[in-house]
Amino acid sequence: MKRFYVCVVLALASWVAFAQNCFDLVIVGGNPGGLMAAIAAARLGKTSLILERTSHIGGLPVNGLGATDIATRQATTGLFSEFTDRVKRYYIERYGSSSRQVRDCSDGFHFEPSVAATVYKEMLNEHSDKIKVLLSRQFDVEDKNIVIKDGRIESIRVLNRKTGKMETYRGNMFIDATYEGDLGAAAGIPFRVGRESKEEFGEPGAGRTYEYWKSLPADGSTGQGDNAVQAYNYRLCLTNDPENRFPFPKPDSYNREEYVSLVEDVWTGRNTQRAMQKVTDEMMEENRRYIAQGNKSKLPGDNWGIRKLSSLVTLPNGKADGNNQHAAFISTDLPEENWPWPTSSWEWRDKFAERLKEYTLGLFWFAQNDSTLPKHFREAVAQWGLAKDEYVDNNYFPRQVYVREGRRFEGVYFFTAKDALPVSPGKRPPLHANSVTASHYALDSHAARKRETGRVHLDGFISYPTAVYTVPLGVMLSREIDNLLLPVPVSGSHIGFSTLRMEPCWMALGQAAGVVASMAIDGGTTVRDVDVSLLQDILVGQKATVIYYEDVRPEDNGFAMVQYLGLRGYLPEWKAELDKPVDERSLREWSERCGFQLNGTVGRTARRDVLMQIYQGLHK
Repeated sequence: MKRFYVCVVLALASWVAFAQNCFDLVIVGGNPGGLMAAIAAARLGKTSLILERTSHIGGLPVNGLGATDIATRQATTGLFSEFTDRVKRYYIERYGSSSRQVRDCSDGFHFEPSVAATVYKEMLNEHSDKIKVLLSRQFDVEDKNIVIKDGRIESIRVLNRKTGKMETYRGNMFIDATYEGDLGAAAGIPFRVGRESKEEFGEPGAGRTYEYWKSLPADGSTGQGDNAVQAYNYRLCLTNDPENRFPFPKPDSYNREEYVSLVEDVWTGRNTQRAMQKVTDEMMEENRRYIAQGNKSKLPGDNWGIRKLSSLVTLPNGKADGNNQHAAFISTDLPEENWPWPTSSWEWRDKFAERLKEYTLGLFWFAQNDSTLPKHFREAVAQWGLAKDEYVDNNYFPRQVYVREGRRFEGVYFFTAKDALPVSPGKRPPLHANSVTASHYALDSHAARKRETGRVHLDGFISYPTAVYTVPLGVMLSREIDNLLLPVPVSGSHIGFSTLRMEPCWMALGQAAGVVASMAIDGGTTVRDVDVSLLQDILVGQKATVIYYEDVRPEDNGFAMVQYLGLRGYLPEWKAELDKPVDERSLREWSERCGFQLNGTVGRTARRDVLMQIYQGLHK
């Protein structure tokens, strides 16, 4: 009975807070990073308000990014794994475990936009007593829209886009989960936009860079820094299913001249792949004659049909995630024109979003209809269209621009390429003892400039492999504001940010931000002063991975121990090998590191048992 009354009191307190527009956490941005922050905080008993500018929550995964960008799937877990598990379960329950849909969902890492929306809503609805979502709420970077006192944000004002009225919301903690970093900018946090020079941090691909795709810098690469922002596009949900295919419409602002360079690219097979280094003019002219005979391009690295314009990753139900074609000089990215986006008003951003939409539709209409292109090429492109069961309220087109990079803040820790690159071949990148997630993706940036005469590629389009790395808490902490977290517009260089900017990492950082905010409230501290060891314990308890091992999963016995000791240097290799007998060197080194005598017999006692002694001795 007592527990019942306690629950009633807590529920009433949450209701009163909702009614008074005062919350434990106020989160600006309803993308996955913001959603996971709210869910993590709710599971620790905290209330959150999510303010989303659009009429839909979910960010890019709900707007076409259905092919999850992650190199090592087990590197990032926690709420992200819960999301992918639920996606897979959705397809199993709806279509059966042996269905094509389940195979195509790739263990939940590939999904339709509408399914991502369903899963996110399901996760939020489980905490409806703690999480309130308000749509069509726009935060503008103006001094009058934020109140800061003694280093803390007290309240913010947002525009209700439906009523046209301003609304004020108060919170104990604030989270910037915008792709642009609008809240952090309003709070006065120093930020960067553009590209650092190669000289500043010595990063591969930094500054002005031209290269064949996934190759070495080519002529024209200077490494000079500038204000260029990598290109944005729309992630399209495409299909070649005639029953579900909506033809690309000709946009009202169609300008044929924007696309004519594609004609020669198709006829000659010119592309940006490394194989082009061995292609001669004679080979391209031979390819032209070959295509004129009714054949597809035979040039190395060249694509045909829709894949000349867009990369495709299979999604369930006959759909595909259509992204920019990396091997093309002209595709769905629109470089240069997006440069003002990070610091511009929403009025400007909305105009660019419409411009990008018209450009994208025009590109596909051109490829399907322009008579200067080979007929069989046009026919191949015409097999594809927009999936007409997605975005039915927006003419089957995504509602949100893929903002790959906005403001990058200068926080407590500034993440660069060195944090993601192995310290030596086969080894880990530098280990961050205050890690809040492991992550893994290439150093990956899209073009910053349009096609230039004589260049082998588009300036800024790079990809360099990394190894699974740890992400320090400091990337989302500011030095200036005590109750602000920045899990999406994190602190880092252009190249460093280029690997952190993937949705799995943002979801993991959002989860960590929700826990940090909750801890700061409970402890009466700033977000910079939370107990990092306790933070990591909570995250690991939520099955988050803070340091990756190839042979230990969150559900395994010993996971918490390995996470704890791994961050303290006891297990520097990629495998923990818990069931392997301890060797003399490990026993000696571990004893010296922990400072007390360990019981174990070389060659007989399992490493697991020796490590457990250390864990029990150190983990209080």
